[in-house]
Amino acid sequence: MTTLRNDIRNIAIIAHVDHGKTTLVDAMLKQSHIFRDNQVIVERVMDSNDLERERGITILAKNTAITYKGLKINIVDTPGHADFGGEVERVMNMVEGVLLLVDAVDGPMPQTRFVLRKALEMGHKAIVVINKVDRPNARLNHVANATFDLFIDLGATDDQAEFPIVYTNAILGNASLTPISEGTDLQPLFETIVNYLPAPTIEPDAPTQMLVSTLAYDDYKGRIAIGRIFAGKIRRAQEVVRIATDGKITSGKIAQVFVHQGLDRIEVGEADAGEIVAVTGLPEIFIGETIADPIEPKALPPIRVEEPTVRMSFGVNTSPLSGKEGTWSTSRKLRERLFKELESNVSLRVAETEQPDVFIVSGRGELHLAILIETMRREGYEFEVAKPEVIYHEKDGQTLEPFEECYIEVAEPYMGAVVEMLGTRRGMMTDVRHGDDGTVYLKYTVPTRGLLGFRSAFLTATRGTGVIHALFAGYFPLAGEMSTREHGSLVSWETGLTTNYGLNNGEGRGNLFIGPGVDVYEGMVIGQHIRDTDLAINVCKKKHLTNMRASTGDIAVRLTPPRNMSLDDCIEYLAADELLEVTPLSLRLRKRLLDTEERRKLTRREDKEEEAAAASR
Repeated sequence: MTTLRNDIRNIAIIAHVDHGKTTLVDAMLKQSHIFRDNQVIVERVMDSNDLERERGITILAKNTAITYKGLKINIVDTPGHADFGGEVERVMNMVEGVLLLVDAVDGPMPQTRFVLRKALEMGHKAIVVINKVDRPNARLNHVANATFDLFIDLGATDDQAEFPIVYTNAILGNASLTPISEGTDLQPLFETIVNYLPAPTIEPDAPTQMLVSTLAYDDYKGRIAIGRIFAGKIRRAQEVVRIATDGKITSGKIAQVFVHQGLDRIEVGEADAGEIVAVTGLPEIFIGETIADPIEPKALPPIRVEEPTVRMSFGVNTSPLSGKEGTWSTSRKLRERLFKELESNVSLRVAETEQPDVFIVSGRGELHLAILIETMRREGYEFEVAKPEVIYHEKDGQTLEPFEECYIEVAEPYMGAVVEMLGTRRGMMTDVRHGDDGTVYLKYTVPTRGLLGFRSAFLTATRGTGVIHALFAGYFPLAGEMSTREHGSLVSWETGLTTNYGLNNGEGRGNLFIGPGVDVYEGMVIGQHIRDTDLAINVCKKKHLTNMRASTGDIAVRLTPPRNMSLDDCIEYLAADELLEVTPLSLRLRKRLLDTEERRKLTRREDKEEEAAAASR
């Protein structure tokens, strides 16, 4: 028999990157008196790992809970970027309602669409929170109307479209139900959550059913399964079974049960249906599996996640500098780490290849894979990755490729350059709108492979002022040939230490990535050529000393500072015949074939084959 559990609310917070979602959660935690009066609290407490703090984005879905007038509100912080959609899709299984946070100036943004669509498809109700109402150019009525249009556009029901609006200033911790008053605290928001969002529907007397939505790990407790109890209870030392996504049933025993309170997990003896809990004692459990009663095991619908669209090869580092900077560099350790990632990263795929030291890793986008690479290098891993490539599908004898829906904001003087760039990448403009402030809003449908390596060129063309967001649009017929890279590479001719004199000779040939006194090896990419071909140069060359030249003459050479390449820049820069060497201390671009003479022979052979193919046509 189903009933409502009125002493609890399970909600997720949806927002575009930098609209203040994590700041609002901070304020909610503080005003519910979760922290001690003398406790030192960092800003953005929910951004718990270094990468999230550095990039200013939420990557992992996280749970917290507050108590308001005796009623418990479980809050799940969701990522705002479509590349982490795997996190979003499983979070929506744990909640009954969502807070949609939008900026008072920007309004609903493209990245908001993806998460909100998932919430509406599952029938969840939403409360719209218009944040940053104190901004001088806030457009509260415009943003409210634009949000309503978005709900209708995403197919919201009449009931879902009748959403309440709360106006907030998250930094000050104020909320109001009207746009004309600021409010003094977040009580109007808490009241709206309690009164508008539904209580969980549960079956308290039915056999135990819990769906595992997230995994955590503790050195002492082992694997921790986090999810929501849909029916029955879960107790400490309870005998249970876990039902895998393929239907296989395995016996187990719950060791400990935890509920969330603030940022902590509190151990309890038992938890009832409707609660979001963390349990230990099941070392082999995975996301999407059901923890059930051993006498009447019933599986819950497994979590469905959209398939990856981009893949990269990860391999053991084969450069001459291999093993000098990393702790873990063997194929066994690399394999172990990649397959361990699958336990918690549900939208990732790892496949072995014919080469025992190379693995194909597939994800939802370049950022999804870049976060994995950065995480692994910080853990001490040393490896090499290849250029990202899209995943094609075959259907009815036709090759399909992934497309992205692109939303672009650009100043009017740069519009022509952006339109030209996307045209060469097979982009199709579907909408254009001119703003009052001279900003042009473009909407494009672009093949995913056309966007690989595009962001860096886009920022250069718009002098760093352009904004671009992309959402997966679906698989469509192959768009045809396209050129995505206009420049070749400057490649080191020999192994050694770079000198001012050698680099000075190379500066006129392109844009350098390294400065003097750096260890390089033959075949290492040290800059971007001004032409569309590769050029091998000797950056280790020293000035010959004679009685007419002093040994200190090299000091007078003045070099342009090298271009500092981040991980994202390196991944975007990669060509098909290049690799990125990743270590805890360095990022080095290199050619697959290091030997300069061998590369020349290969190029000549390919040119002859192309000429022969052209002649036969």
